[in-house]
Amino acid sequence: MALVTKAVKGTKDILPKEVHKNQYIEATALDIAEKFGYKELRTPVFEHTELFQRGVGDTTDVVQKEMYTFDDKGSRSITLRPEGTAGAVRSYLENGLCNETLPQKICYVTSCYRYEKPQAGRLREFHQFGVECFGTQSPLADAEIIALAKSIFDTLGINDLSLEINSIGCPACRAEYHKALKDYFSGKKNELCHTCNDRLDRNPMRILDCKSPVCSEIAAKAPVVTNYLCDECREHFEKVKSFLKAQDIEYTVNPKIVRGLDYYTKTVFEFVSNSIGAQGTVCGGGRYDGLVEELGGPHTPSLGFAMGLERLMLLMDAQNCTFPEPAVPDLFITALGEKATLKALEIAKDMRSEGFGTVMDLNQRSIRAQMKYADKLSAKFNIVIGDNEVETGTAKLKNMQSGEETEISLQTFVNGFYTISLSQQLADLEINGEEIDFTSLFSTGNEE
Repeated sequence: MALVTKAVKGTKDILPKEVHKNQYIEATALDIAEKFGYKELRTPVFEHTELFQRGVGDTTDVVQKEMYTFDDKGSRSITLRPEGTAGAVRSYLENGLCNETLPQKICYVTSCYRYEKPQAGRLREFHQFGVECFGTQSPLADAEIIALAKSIFDTLGINDLSLEINSIGCPACRAEYHKALKDYFSGKKNELCHTCNDRLDRNPMRILDCKSPVCSEIAAKAPVVTNYLCDECREHFEKVKSFLKAQDIEYTVNPKIVRGLDYYTKTVFEFVSNSIGAQGTVCGGGRYDGLVEELGGPHTPSLGFAMGLERLMLLMDAQNCTFPEPAVPDLFITALGEKATLKALEIAKDMRSEGFGTVMDLNQRSIRAQMKYADKLSAKFNIVIGDNEVETGTAKLKNMQSGEETEISLQTFVNGFYTISLSQQLADLEINGEEIDFTSLFSTGNEE
């Protein structure tokens, strides 16, 4: 049978047998962000194109080459979000969060869309975890979001990451830096690519981020921004570094980091790995003190970061990081006959209401086929209910790992199941010589 169509190039299905890994990463990131005081925000997948043109910057590769833009049926120009910050700022302003107590701290897990050449760690539909902090100019905030990102990596068991930081200054000192870059690059116009020649007058800093080997080689000898910082920006950067040192966070100052989006000011940073090849930057961010104002709000110093979840997954696999095992059913009910099926439905309802994963065979196959199905699902326990079990009100609960069977009442099944499964957990811990964590044992099910 021929497929009518396949997944669009640059997109990827996340299959049920793998999705628990994504869920683990996302849940870990959201949990740590909450510990730092960040609350989740969800924004639409598409926005008016102007938002990204003004927010991201029309001299960036993202806006010039990579956005998925189309006219809707009302002839409005719409763009699938290429990144998360611009939409978060729009929401912050439109929904009046700017009138609430500052700073406002938000985080998100979001899908993004860029028309790039697909490769390992880079898809056309990709996912990010990000944080945004609106309404603080303190360098404490810069150090905090870096510490937040590092805490996520540490919790996930990722190692050998390098933190690289830089300051690209404020508009005042950056104007002086732009002059120095123009003077340098103007003498090499004939060697620069067409895009960089266009950037020379509009935003010469974008040349530093060009992926062309020729332009990159030229940019390597360009003036560095840290030599042009004003006193205020230099002091801010020094305080960021001191706050990182106070938290034992190691870093390297890399004056070549400018980030790929125009809204950044002052602090910029990247977490970089050597474990996954060319796409080694797994997290990047910094300050964007002028973005809220650019999008129609009051002057609001702000900052944030985003980490690519696909790259994070690639990195964790490369480093053999540990993922939790996927959830398996607590109970599989093998039902034989009409009366048994009705009783099985009753038990399944009660079990699920008490937090136990319970599965039945929807195809109502033979007992042998149902047992094979239960084994494939890796169910922890199995019970067979037929006419005789319904009549006597009892059945045998089988531990699928040990093979041990225990008689159990169908009338008080949930309480009986809870007692048997708890006893089995205690026995397993005792056999393995592990310290018993009673909190985890009482986290689900009937606690009476």
